Amino acid sequence: MTRYERVKAAIAHQNIDTVPSCIHLAGDGLQLYSQKLYDKYTDANLRALCEAGKISKQHAMYYGMGNHVLTVSCPWWSWYDVPAEYFAEETPDSLPKTIGYGSYSEFAETVRNLKEFTDAYVLVTIWGSHFEKANFARGIENFLADLAGDPEYAQSMLDFIIHKNLVMLENIVHTPGIDGILLGSDWGSQRDLMMSPACWRQMIAPGEQKEYNLIHDAGVDVWVHSCGDIRKIFPDLSEMGVDVLNPIQPECMDIYELKEKYGSHMTFWGGISTQKTLPYGTPEGVAEETRKVTEALSKNGGYIIAPSQEIQADVPFENLCALIDTAKSYAK
Repeated sequence: MTRYERVKAAIAHQNIDTVPSCIHLAGDGLQLYSQKLYDKYTDANLRALCEAGKISKQHAMYYGMGNHVLTVSCPWWSWYDVPAEYFAEETPDSLPKTIGYGSYSEFAETVRNLKEFTDAYVLVTIWGSHFEKANFARGIENFLADLAGDPEYAQSMLDFIIHKNLVMLENIVHTPGIDGILLGSDWGSQRDLMMSPACWRQMIAPGEQKEYNLIHDAGVDVWVHSCGDIRKIFPDLSEMGVDVLNPIQPECMDIYELKEKYGSHMTFWGGISTQKTLPYGTPEGVAEETRKVTEALSKNGGYIIAPSQEIQADVPFENLCALIDTAKSYAK
């Protein structure tokens, strides 16, 4: 099977003899370890592709590490020249200006090359796509207060964001070679949702559903990222059609219970501790946890091996390699 086929099998909850993986590093982790990882895991064929300008050095590194999923950023939009009043407690009288960025032609070429020169599943990642986008304009404390104290303004902000998102998604979703699109918004803290489930269902879920429907209508898988304890909306996400959920943090949720309750409906990507085991454990402990989590969460498919967050610089290189090597052992 190709790496793409393994990911699709996981999403389809097929119990095959392999488990796909997708392990990523945060900015400081990349800065510290990217060259060492490239040197350790990138073979001559991948190096030749890099030298020929066919794929990036970072994509070659991740592919050499055994990742079945390769991620691509896309043209998107951002807030522009946000006035200081937006960071005050009082709700503003108007919505801020926006600006687009990125090249559609470069994006399409990157996707095309990954499909031509690797057998990976190609995932477009859009971080901070909805709820967090509002936080970026107002600040998280202010916007959480807006949800409760000025819901009319908060809804207008969220609706505006979804309108912009749908336009941008329509521009990219039919790009040949895209397999999945990830939308990221952190709805949870370590203890609970940051808003009530009722608030989430009324003000956030409808916009999310519009995005999921557009993506699915194009034949593309829906991936969602939300940090924290979001157990209260797991039934909603399942009913809304989320295909893959990330990062399922073991520090704030019982990931084995989640597998029992929802593992037949959604595929989980993550689950290996980045707050305890990876930074503070031993390589043997990392390998043991990786095996334990993988064997439990991959039962009857529905799991992609990964840490519960991107790897940061506090993770020793030996522990990172133990994670990568153990994950690679599940790729038959």
